[in-house]
Amino acid sequence: MIQHQIEQKLRTELSPSYLKVLNESYMHNVPEGSESHFKVIVVSDEFEGKRLLARHRIINAILADELANHIHALAIHTYTEEEWQALATEQVPQSPNCMGGSKG
Repeated sequence: MIQHQIEQKLRTELSPSYLKVLNESYMHNVPEGSESHFKVIVVSDEFEGKRLLARHRIINAILADELANHIHALAIHTYTEEEWQALATEQVPQSPNCMGGSKG
């Protein structure tokens, strides 16, 4: 449900050429089925000429309600179309291992 909200809001606001929203909650010490840790990969013309901080502020503003009420952690990867093409693959940085408790 939260994942769908994130996808819908980002599609509506940014008209991305590529969007991937990954629920990474399973990697953390949270109950099974949680939607609290996400990674978003967004490729949009809206990021053209903007620095990384400005891009993150755009995402944070779009997802303000989710961040305030549902999301514990959000990894943000933003690209212009040119930057995305330069990657040559859909490789983005891996999320770090959970440091907030036992996953045993």
